Amino acid sequence: MTATGNQRPRSPTRQTPFKPAYAWYTVILLTLAYILSFVDRYMLGLLVEPIKADLHLSDTQIGLLLGPAFAIFYTTMGLPLGWLADRARRTWIVSAGILLWSLATAACGLARSFGQLFLARVGVGIGEATLSPCALSMIADSFPEERRCKPVAFYSAALSVGGGLASLAGASVLAWSSAGHEVSLPAFGVLTTWQLAFLIVAVAGVPLSLLMATLREPVRQSGLQLDGNQAAGLGIALRYVRSRWRAFAGFTAMVCVMTIVAYSQGWMPAMFQRTWGWPAEKYALWNGIVLLTFGPITVNAAGWLSDWLYRRGYRDAPLLIITAGLVILIPTGAIAPLMATGAAAFAVLVVNTIGIALVSAAGPTTLLNITPGEIRGQVIAMYYIAISLAGLLLGPTTIGVLTDQVFGTGGLRYAAALVPVLFGVPVLLTVFGTRRHYLAELNRLSPPK
Repeated sequence: MTATGNQRPRSPTRQTPFKPAYAWYTVILLTLAYILSFVDRYMLGLLVEPIKADLHLSDTQIGLLLGPAFAIFYTTMGLPLGWLADRARRTWIVSAGILLWSLATAACGLARSFGQLFLARVGVGIGEATLSPCALSMIADSFPEERRCKPVAFYSAALSVGGGLASLAGASVLAWSSAGHEVSLPAFGVLTTWQLAFLIVAVAGVPLSLLMATLREPVRQSGLQLDGNQAAGLGIALRYVRSRWRAFAGFTAMVCVMTIVAYSQGWMPAMFQRTWGWPAEKYALWNGIVLLTFGPITVNAAGWLSDWLYRRGYRDAPLLIITAGLVILIPTGAIAPLMATGAAAFAVLVVNTIGIALVSAAGPTTLLNITPGEIRGQVIAMYYIAISLAGLLLGPTTIGVLTDQVFGTGGLRYAAALVPVLFGVPVLLTVFGTRRHYLAELNRLSPPK
């Protein structure tokens, strides 16, 4: 029998005994890779000024490096890599991806022109596109459904840990650069501090790549009747999602609100500087501290709470966590830019970080629980394409357009306050319908015991 969009799924089955210790070892290695990917990804944005000065770049060129150079290839490579993840050894795919993005990060540090830096950023995007489709698929296959949210949340904590480490590193490099420090290395000659930062981060990826190559491949869980085949093509994956689009689109739109708000906060250093006179390194330092403390605590608490609720009969527990996160992040995202002082605004943003962390923790599990194992890599890739493009294209761009066309340069705070309202409130109005469709699909794929 060939699976179609209307193919009746069967309950997932586990072919090997659950081994918690090795399953968590897998999660830890994948989380370290995710942390490193975020440090690599966000380092450039925090070092804009010294890079601009050394390479004589324009704001337009910097914008291309921060956005399209990374995002277009990161998202377009997602589907073919998701297809590969459903067929090939995922541990080797991730190992190769880590090595590729580490080499590309080193190339960022050695770039001497816009073209070289652009190509290096493309390499970072392609390498990092290997990670999440494979990682989430591996985690889902390593844990039973009722224990899945905690490891997924642990993995998702890499967003805040990686962003926090990048912020602290960026603050240090900015402070060191202002003092005029340079470093001389035998193979590379004289390097500025921003170049050295890229090389240090790149070196960290090599041993992690080797460890990943030695990891055992988890046995894939089955969720579709495919005549014994262990993977399904992109057409089957697309038909499956399309036939259940209300469930998939509903919660994906909720996560998109989070990415739109989170990516729009790339304007926060500029907003704090223009509105309250905070230097960029001050914002980066405090933002790094908050991300490294509140982010991991919230994400792991969300994972624990979701599994606890699941065991008590709330099978849509991850979706409930997403809803709670939206209820927190939308109003705080709108209020923070309107506060009278920078300190008050930052305090509200701390609460906003909690809301963002709740959504980021529960989003992947919400997806995994209604996605059969044979098409999991491809559906995960579609999910990350959707939320990444929404965040990258709508978040920062909307603030820029509103500032230029409506509020003016001095009104950046008002543009930032409007974004959560514009994109968040309409989605909040759909949450009850989304929950109804999600529960129906969850019960169809894996009937209650």
